[in-house]
Amino acid sequence: MLLTGFEPFAGDEANPSWPAVQRAAQLLADERPRRIEVQTRLLPVEFGRSAHLLRAAVDEVRPAVVVCAGLAGGTAAVRVERVAVNLDDARIPDAAGAQPVDVPSVPGGPAAWFATLPVKAAVRAVAEAGVPVALSASAGGFVCNHVFAALMCHLEEDDDRARGGFVHLPWASDLPHPPDVPALPLEQLARALVAVVRAALEHRADLHVPGGALH
Repeated sequence: MLLTGFEPFAGDEANPSWPAVQRAAQLLADERPRRIEVQTRLLPVEFGRSAHLLRAAVDEVRPAVVVCAGLAGGTAAVRVERVAVNLDDARIPDAAGAQPVDVPSVPGGPAAWFATLPVKAAVRAVAEAGVPVALSASAGGFVCNHVFAALMCHLEEDDDRARGGFVHLPWASDLPHPPDVPALPLEQLARALVAVVRAALEHRADLHVPGGALH
């Protein structure tokens, strides 16, 4: 099992994705009798380098499941991402000053990839854990989507056929965050990631339930 989160970005004191990943790994390791060995990796908010480090981590760990987490500031719920679009379209520069516009995340790759995690089962599991959650059809055009696309392309090319996906998290209410934005307690964010992992391990096929939305 491999979980990844991101470094703080643009002067923020914290990025909740990384402490949520660390806490989720601890919760999974402490569970009995179903403890899971989890490796975690911290990724930079940089196009290119983040994807390179993620691919290297997948090759090193050889996980059965990969869940990448990132921050979607301004959202009020955990978002389980369904589609990685092969497009970088950055509204602001990344941490290294790069601002790609309308270029492929993975040159030569298809237009998009679907997550291979059971996304609807994951949404249900997060909801049953008492955490606000939604199924999302867009991971945006910034580094989160860039990493998601790189992950899905890399797993598609891997003979071991590991499964992977991406989860966007709101700000954590008990960590530094901007004023007047939606936020959830860090423990809820961690429990959401644990629920996604459990759903991935328990469901080879996804639930056949409606998941569409107007927006």
